Amino acid sequence: MASFTKKAILQTFTDMLRVMPFDKITVSALVRECGISHNTFYYHYQDIYDLLDTWLTEEVGRFVLAAGQDNWRELASAMLRRCRENKRIVDHIFDSLSRDRMERYVFTLTDDFLYRYVCKRSEGRGLTKEQIQDITEFCRYAFSGFFLKFLWNDMRDDIDAAIDKLDYLFSAFVEGAIDRAGRGRDGAAR
Repeated sequence: MASFTKKAILQTFTDMLRVMPFDKITVSALVRECGISHNTFYYHYQDIYDLLDTWLTEEVGRFVLAAGQDNWRELASAMLRRCRENKRIVDHIFDSLSRDRMERYVFTLTDDFLYRYVCKRSEGRGLTKEQIQDITEFCRYAFSGFFLKFLWNDMRDDIDAAIDKLDYLFSAFVEGAIDRAGRGRDGAAR
């Protein structure tokens, strides 16, 4: 029953996001629309932001499963296409969030697949976990800027061309960073 209730809450939340900005959705309106009590909502979620976190995690999980976990290009492309297919919902979320919260979501959603990308590219190159994290962090900032620009351009960019361009830049940067990290600060090979 709890699983059914959570699904009903998530579906009602999705339906509400289609017609109104996130910052206009209240717990009271959601429970009324869903036909549940406030206590039932709070049994499952701390607040509306906890619901948003769960909703985003499930949405990301859908395209990660569809695209496969190890191909950052497919994941990024799936993410952009899913955003475009659900433009109104995306606009209703991101237009309602503070820039800080929005960046945190983008960072969180992209960190895992970018980390796997850098790990795969650095296999057998003797990098420390910290070096891999540093390279991943730079990529995360680059991808976040790329994603925000996609949103600011009203999601009209050619996704395939944009991903090709980003892949070229990522490949060059990551390869150079791995090479440099492998040589150490003094430039000598390790």
